[in-house]
Amino acid sequence: MKNYLIVSKKILPDVYDKVIEARNLITNGTVKGISEAVKVVGISRSTYYKYKDYVFSPAENSIGRKAVISMMLKHEKGVLSAVLNYLSTEHANILTINQSIPINGKASVNVSLDISDISKSIDEVVLEMRTINGVSSVKLLSVE
Repeated sequence: MKNYLIVSKKILPDVYDKVIEARNLITNGTVKGISEAVKVVGISRSTYYKYKDYVFSPAENSIGRKAVISMMLKHEKGVLSAVLNYLSTEHANILTINQSIPINGKASVNVSLDISDISKSIDEVVLEMRTINGVSSVKLLSVE
């Protein structure tokens, strides 16, 4: 996890905390959408969109144990299987898999993982997943 730091939020601008708060309001269903969430927490929509994919709040006692990865896969036989086999060889435990219906020959797949036993950093795993035949893109959505 070379690209990540654990930093006390005491030294960070409060905007990061507000982005997390807005995301939690949306996730919990407390608000109807992003516009309402950003009004409640007092940030702009552009600030929310700028940081939403980069600021996460770790759950207590689970730092570095779970990750969610989003991928675009070609609609070809064996591509998802190759991804799952690779994750297995890296000792990632698959918790959930959500796949969309393929459109224009590609399907969106989100995978949540228990990464407490992986043999490499999550960054290395994501980079190597991009080299699997049939994988169009891979993005780390969150780490907890």
